Amino acid sequence: MISDWLIQHENTLRLSCFFSLFISMAIWEQYAPRKTLTTSKTTRWLNNIALTFLNTLLLRLIFPLTAVSLALQLETHNIGLLPRLFLPDWLTIILTIILLDLAIYWQHRLFHQIPLCWRLHRMHHADTDIDVTTGARFHPLEIILSMLIKFLIILIMGIPAVAVLLFEIILNGMAMFNHSNIKLPQRWDNRLRQLFVTPDMHRVHHSVLETEMNSNFGFNLAIWDRIFNSYQAQPTAGHEEMLIGLDKFREAKYLTLPYLLWLPVADIKKFEK
Repeated sequence: MISDWLIQHENTLRLSCFFSLFISMAIWEQYAPRKTLTTSKTTRWLNNIALTFLNTLLLRLIFPLTAVSLALQLETHNIGLLPRLFLPDWLTIILTIILLDLAIYWQHRLFHQIPLCWRLHRMHHADTDIDVTTGARFHPLEIILSMLIKFLIILIMGIPAVAVLLFEIILNGMAMFNHSNIKLPQRWDNRLRQLFVTPDMHRVHHSVLETEMNSNFGFNLAIWDRIFNSYQAQPTAGHEEMLIGLDKFREAKYLTLPYLLWLPVADIKKFEK
Protein backbone atom coordinates (compact mmCIF):
# COMPACT_ATOMS: atom_id res chain seq x y z
CA MET A 1 0.00 0.00 0.00
CA ILE A 2 1.10 3.55 -0.75
CA SER A 3 0.46 4.60 2.86
CA ASP A 4 2.82 1.91 4.17
CA TRP A 5 5.50 3.00 1.69
CA LEU A 6 5.14 6.63 2.81
CA ILE A 7 5.54 5.70 6.48
CA GLN A 8 8.54 3.47 5.77
CA HIS A 9 10.30 6.32 3.94
CA GLU A 10 9.24 9.07 6.34
CA ASN A 11 12.66 10.56 7.05
CA THR A 12 13.74 10.48 3.41
CA LEU A 13 10.52 12.18 2.33
CA ARG A 14 10.77 14.88 4.98
CA LEU A 15 14.40 15.73 4.26
CA SER A 16 14.09 15.64 0.48
CA CYS A 17 11.00 17.88 0.51
CA PHE A 18 12.57 20.28 3.01
CA PHE A 19 15.91 20.74 1.27
CA SER A 20 14.55 20.84 -2.28
CA LEU A 21 11.99 23.52 -1.39
CA PHE A 22 14.37 25.49 0.84
CA ILE A 23 17.03 25.64 -1.89
CA SER A 24 14.43 26.52 -4.54
CA MET A 25 12.98 29.38 -2.46
CA ALA A 26 16.46 30.66 -1.52
CA ILE A 27 17.50 30.83 -5.18
CA TRP A 28 14.19 32.45 -6.17
CA GLU A 29 14.61 35.07 -3.43
CA GLN A 30 18.09 35.86 -4.66
CA TYR A 31 17.15 36.44 -8.30
CA ALA A 32 13.56 37.70 -8.03
CA PRO A 33 12.96 39.26 -4.57
CA ARG A 34 9.58 40.81 -3.75
CA LYS A 35 10.84 43.26 -1.14
CA THR A 36 14.20 44.89 -0.38
CA LEU A 37 15.70 43.51 2.84
CA THR A 38 16.44 46.03 5.60
CA THR A 39 18.84 44.10 7.86
CA SER A 40 21.83 41.78 7.54
CA LYS A 41 20.76 38.62 5.74
CA THR A 42 23.82 36.76 7.06
CA THR A 43 22.97 37.53 10.69
CA ARG A 44 19.33 36.62 10.26
CA TRP A 45 20.00 33.39 8.40
CA LEU A 46 22.68 32.13 10.78
CA ASN A 47 20.50 32.72 13.83
CA ASN A 48 17.19 31.59 12.31
CA ILE A 49 18.77 28.37 11.04
CA ALA A 50 20.53 27.79 14.39
CA LEU A 51 17.14 28.16 16.08
CA THR A 52 15.63 25.60 13.70
CA PHE A 53 18.32 23.05 14.57
CA LEU A 54 17.87 23.78 18.29
CA ASN A 55 14.12 23.21 18.05
CA THR A 56 14.59 19.94 16.18
CA LEU A 57 17.06 18.70 18.79
CA LEU A 58 14.83 19.67 21.71
CA LEU A 59 11.82 17.87 20.24
CA ARG A 60 13.89 14.71 19.82
CA LEU A 61 15.10 14.92 23.43
CA ILE A 62 11.78 15.82 25.07
CA PHE A 63 9.28 13.62 23.23
CA PRO A 64 9.85 9.87 23.02
CA LEU A 65 7.23 9.71 20.24
CA THR A 66 6.77 11.75 17.09
CA ALA A 67 3.29 12.73 15.94
CA VAL A 68 3.44 10.02 13.27
CA SER A 69 4.54 7.28 15.67
CA LEU A 70 1.78 8.27 18.13
CA ALA A 71 -0.78 8.05 15.32
CA LEU A 72 0.55 4.61 14.36
CA GLN A 73 0.08 3.33 17.91
CA LEU A 74 -3.46 4.71 18.07
CA GLU A 75 -4.30 3.11 14.70
CA THR A 76 -3.27 -0.28 16.05
CA HIS A 77 -5.89 -0.01 18.81
CA ASN A 78 -8.56 1.92 16.82
CA ILE A 79 -8.49 4.80 19.31
CA GLY A 80 -10.24 8.05 18.43
CA LEU A 81 -13.40 9.31 16.75
CA LEU A 82 -12.50 8.85 13.09
CA PRO A 83 -12.12 5.03 13.11
CA ARG A 84 -15.74 4.85 14.30
CA LEU A 85 -17.01 6.62 11.17
CA PHE A 86 -15.90 3.77 8.87
CA LEU A 87 -14.99 6.15 6.03
CA PRO A 88 -12.90 5.08 3.03
CA ASP A 89 -9.18 5.55 3.70
CA TRP A 90 -8.74 8.17 0.95
CA LEU A 91 -11.62 10.26 2.29
CA THR A 92 -10.35 10.01 5.86
CA ILE A 93 -6.90 11.25 4.78
CA ILE A 94 -8.33 14.24 2.88
CA LEU A 95 -10.73 15.20 5.67
CA THR A 96 -8.08 14.94 8.39
CA ILE A 97 -5.58 17.06 6.45
CA ILE A 98 -8.28 19.74 6.13
CA LEU A 99 -9.18 19.33 9.82
CA LEU A 100 -5.55 19.71 10.90
CA ASP A 101 -5.19 22.80 8.74
CA LEU A 102 -8.26 24.33 10.40
CA ALA A 103 -6.79 23.50 13.81
CA ILE A 104 -3.53 25.27 12.90
CA TYR A 105 -5.49 28.33 11.78
CA TRP A 106 -7.28 28.59 15.14
CA GLN A 107 -4.16 27.80 17.13
CA HIS A 108 -2.36 30.61 15.32
CA ARG A 109 -5.24 33.01 15.86
CA LEU A 110 -5.53 32.18 19.56
CA PHE A 111 -1.77 32.57 20.02
CA HIS A 112 -2.28 36.20 19.01
CA GLN A 113 -5.10 36.63 21.54
CA ILE A 114 -3.86 34.78 24.64
CA PRO A 115 -1.22 36.98 26.32
CA LEU A 116 1.11 34.18 27.48
CA CYS A 117 0.97 32.47 24.08
CA TRP A 118 1.59 35.78 22.32
CA ARG A 119 4.78 36.28 24.36
CA LEU A 120 6.08 33.06 22.82
CA HIS A 121 4.72 33.64 19.33
CA ARG A 122 5.91 37.24 19.03
CA MET A 123 9.46 35.96 18.49
CA HIS A 124 8.27 34.80 15.07
CA HIS A 125 6.95 38.30 14.37
CA ALA A 126 10.03 40.12 15.66
CA ASP A 127 11.97 39.23 12.52
CA THR A 128 12.54 42.59 10.80
CA ASP A 129 12.53 40.99 7.36
CA ILE A 130 10.57 38.02 6.09
CA ASP A 131 12.06 35.28 3.93
CA VAL A 132 12.30 31.50 3.70
CA THR A 133 14.11 31.19 7.07
CA THR A 134 11.31 33.05 8.89
CA GLY A 135 9.02 30.10 8.20
CA ALA A 136 10.80 28.00 10.84
CA ARG A 137 11.62 30.81 13.29
CA PHE A 138 9.57 29.86 16.35
CA HIS A 139 10.45 29.91 20.03
CA PRO A 140 11.28 26.44 21.44
CA LEU A 141 8.51 26.75 24.04
CA GLU A 142 5.98 27.49 21.30
CA ILE A 143 7.21 24.48 19.35
CA ILE A 144 6.77 22.25 22.41
CA LEU A 145 3.29 23.64 23.13
CA SER A 146 2.29 23.19 19.49
CA MET A 147 3.44 19.57 19.59
CA LEU A 148 1.34 18.90 22.71
CA ILE A 149 -1.71 20.42 21.01
CA LYS A 150 -1.08 18.26 17.94
CA PHE A 151 -0.77 15.15 20.12
CA LEU A 152 -4.11 15.97 21.76
CA ILE A 153 -5.88 16.40 18.41
CA ILE A 154 -4.43 13.14 17.11
CA LEU A 155 -5.47 11.34 20.31
CA ILE A 156 -9.05 12.63 20.27
CA MET A 157 -9.66 12.25 16.53
CA GLY A 158 -7.61 9.11 15.88
CA ILE A 159 -5.97 10.65 12.81
CA PRO A 160 -4.22 8.13 10.50
CA ALA A 161 -0.43 8.21 10.58
CA VAL A 162 -0.13 8.77 6.83
CA ALA A 163 -2.40 11.84 7.10
CA VAL A 164 -0.22 13.23 9.91
CA LEU A 165 2.91 12.69 7.82
CA LEU A 166 1.45 14.27 4.70
CA PHE A 167 0.11 17.23 6.67
CA GLU A 168 3.43 17.89 8.39
CA ILE A 169 5.27 17.80 5.06
CA ILE A 170 2.67 20.09 3.46
CA LEU A 171 2.67 22.52 6.39
CA ASN A 172 6.46 22.71 6.52
CA GLY A 173 6.66 23.27 2.77
CA MET A 174 3.89 25.87 2.73
CA ALA A 175 5.48 27.75 5.65
CA MET A 176 8.70 28.07 3.65
CA PHE A 177 6.79 29.06 0.50
CA ASN A 178 4.50 31.70 1.98
CA HIS A 179 7.25 33.29 4.10
CA SER A 180 9.58 33.50 1.11
CA ASN A 181 10.61 36.89 -0.26
CA ILE A 182 9.73 35.88 -3.80
CA LYS A 183 8.04 37.84 -6.55
CA LEU A 184 5.07 36.11 -8.14
CA PRO A 185 3.31 37.54 -11.19
CA GLN A 186 0.13 39.23 -9.97
CA ARG A 187 -2.15 36.97 -12.01
CA TRP A 188 -0.52 33.89 -10.46
CA ASP A 189 -0.90 35.31 -6.97
CA ASN A 190 -4.58 36.16 -7.58
CA ARG A 191 -5.34 32.65 -8.75
CA LEU A 192 -3.29 30.81 -6.14
CA ARG A 193 -4.70 32.71 -3.16
CA GLN A 194 -8.21 31.57 -4.02
CA LEU A 195 -7.21 28.32 -2.32
CA PHE A 196 -3.68 28.59 -0.93
CA VAL A 197 -1.81 31.17 1.15
CA THR A 198 0.66 33.04 -1.06
CA PRO A 199 3.74 35.01 0.05
CA ASP A 200 2.00 38.35 -0.66
CA MET A 201 -1.01 37.26 1.37
CA HIS A 202 1.00 36.10 4.36
CA ARG A 203 3.40 39.06 4.31
CA VAL A 204 0.48 41.27 5.39
CA HIS A 205 0.37 39.26 8.62
CA HIS A 206 3.96 40.29 9.44
CA SER A 207 3.23 44.02 9.30
CA VAL A 208 4.03 46.22 12.33
CA LEU A 209 0.45 47.53 12.11
CA GLU A 210 -1.67 45.64 14.62
CA THR A 211 -4.75 45.50 12.39
CA GLU A 212 -2.71 43.89 9.62
CA MET A 213 -0.84 41.60 12.03
CA ASN A 214 -4.21 40.32 13.21
CA SER A 215 -5.24 39.18 9.75
CA ASN A 216 -4.32 36.35 7.35
CA PHE A 217 -3.65 33.69 9.99
CA GLY A 218 -3.69 30.78 7.54
CA PHE A 219 -0.52 28.86 6.68
CA ASN A 220 -1.78 26.55 3.96
CA LEU A 221 -5.43 26.87 2.89
CA ALA A 222 -6.52 30.46 2.30
CA ILE A 223 -10.24 29.75 2.81
CA TRP A 224 -10.22 30.00 6.61
CA ASP A 225 -9.38 33.70 6.68
CA ARG A 226 -12.29 34.42 4.36
CA ILE A 227 -14.69 32.16 6.26
CA PHE A 228 -13.76 33.58 9.67
CA ASN A 229 -13.47 37.21 8.54
CA SER A 230 -9.72 37.69 9.08
CA TYR A 231 -8.69 38.27 5.47
CA GLN A 232 -6.86 41.37 4.23
CA ALA A 233 -5.83 41.34 0.59
CA GLN A 234 -2.90 43.79 0.64
CA PRO A 235 -0.90 45.87 3.15
CA THR A 236 -1.98 49.49 3.47
CA ALA A 237 1.48 50.86 2.60
CA GLY A 238 2.13 48.38 -0.21
CA HIS A 239 4.57 45.47 -0.07
CA GLU A 240 7.73 47.44 -0.80
CA GLU A 241 7.01 50.22 1.71
CA MET A 242 5.40 48.22 4.52
CA LEU A 243 7.38 47.76 7.73
CA ILE A 244 7.96 44.18 8.88
CA GLY A 245 8.34 43.11 12.52
CA LEU A 246 7.46 44.58 15.91
CA ASP A 247 8.03 48.21 16.93
CA LYS A 248 9.56 47.39 20.32
CA PHE A 249 12.11 44.83 19.05
CA ARG A 250 13.88 46.51 16.15
CA GLU A 251 17.43 46.63 17.54
CA ALA A 252 20.01 44.41 15.82
CA LYS A 253 20.58 42.42 19.03
CA TYR A 254 17.08 40.94 18.77
CA LEU A 255 18.15 39.08 15.63
CA THR A 256 20.69 36.96 17.55
CA LEU A 257 19.93 33.58 19.09
CA PRO A 258 20.36 34.54 22.79
CA TYR A 259 17.92 37.42 22.41
CA LEU A 260 15.54 35.34 20.32
CA LEU A 261 15.26 32.94 23.25
CA TRP A 262 14.93 35.90 25.66
CA LEU A 263 12.13 37.66 23.75
CA PRO A 264 9.16 36.23 25.73
CA VAL A 265 10.36 38.07 28.87
CA ALA A 266 12.39 40.86 27.27
CA ASP A 267 10.02 43.67 28.29
CA ILE A 268 9.02 42.40 31.75
CA LYS A 269 10.24 44.97 34.24
CA LYS A 270 11.70 42.55 36.80
CA PHE A 271 13.88 40.99 34.10
CA GLU A 272 15.21 44.29 32.83
CA LYS A 273 18.48 45.59 34.25
